[in-house]
Amino acid sequence: MRIGVPKEIKTHEYRVGLTPAAVRELRGRGHGVRVQQGAAAGIGFSDAAYEAAGATIVADAADVFANSEMIVKVKEPQPGEIAMLQPGQILFTYLHLAADRAQTEGLMASRATCIAYETVTDPRGALPLLAPMSEVAGRMSVQVGAHCLEREQGGAGILLGGVPGVPAGRVVVLGGGVSGTHAARMAVGLGASVTIIDRSLPRLKELDTEFGPRIHTLFSTTAAIDEAVTEADLVIGAVLVPGAAAPKLVTREMVRRMRPGSVMVDIAIDQGGCFETSRPTTHAAPTYVEEGVVHYCVTNMPGAVARTSTIALGNATLPFALALADKGWKQALIDDVHLRNGLNVHDGVITYAAVAHDLGLPSRPAVSVLGQ
Repeated sequence: MRIGVPKEIKTHEYRVGLTPAAVRELRGRGHGVRVQQGAAAGIGFSDAAYEAAGATIVADAADVFANSEMIVKVKEPQPGEIAMLQPGQILFTYLHLAADRAQTEGLMASRATCIAYETVTDPRGALPLLAPMSEVAGRMSVQVGAHCLEREQGGAGILLGGVPGVPAGRVVVLGGGVSGTHAARMAVGLGASVTIIDRSLPRLKELDTEFGPRIHTLFSTTAAIDEAVTEADLVIGAVLVPGAAAPKLVTREMVRRMRPGSVMVDIAIDQGGCFETSRPTTHAAPTYVEEGVVHYCVTNMPGAVARTSTIALGNATLPFALALADKGWKQALIDDVHLRNGLNVHDGVITYAAVAHDLGLPSRPAVSVLGQ
């Protein structure tokens, strides 16, 4: 199969779809790989490294899209990239369609086969291609949140860990999944007072066992969220409904009652965000103040630590990329129900029910397009 890796064009996005090591694996299976010139220069992978792994370096994205059967990316395709997709071409990347009608309709019009990292599953029901970036975003959320609490960043001037004689900052994490757990681990490490809110009692018990008295756990109710959020110095939104839009757990009225200079970091912003006051931001302008509270809502948080993120993501995606290349998309999806769960759009039709539901569009089951 002919595989293409374009340079990411989202603002301050330096990650890349395949590392040189991944290219070497694909070439070893007899597949061709075209990589756009300078695609990974921002994270220290040179064009020479890709050539040494067996890739062909091409001048621009148009060449990559025009001469590849499968496009491997990191972030959702931008409008100019959607315009270059071809009918029958495979697109393998993060999509986050439930909060993006324009992208969904563009992909439908392209008639490409679009497989989303974030809805691929594993035998335990987890999301193995979302997990690495959730880990990164969770850890980053506390790092950036602590920075935003500094006075010169517009924050209240609070040190999360406190000092002797001064109480630690209060961190509330909404969601006890992968990103929420990693956020809690970082916050605990800084010495903050940490509360995790989740709607799953079994998960809260697991977190209690893992962290012990270093955290507090609360069952998710409107009243519990209201009380915890309005008293917090830093709120981290780490809610995930696979493939669907995130629920708005924090209302504007709650935000209005928070201490001025408090900080909110919305990891769920790719799926529309879980704060009513959230709106997407970029690394170029990552924060804004709403109701006196600093909001950090960058849609590609892991892009700030692009080398770590690229390697972590590549480790997870490579087995699936190899299966798609070796077998073709149809046989790979027939053989692996978990990869099949990643199919979101095919030949003009939405094939992931949660996306169709949130956008009010019709869908077909993924299995129906496989001729089974």
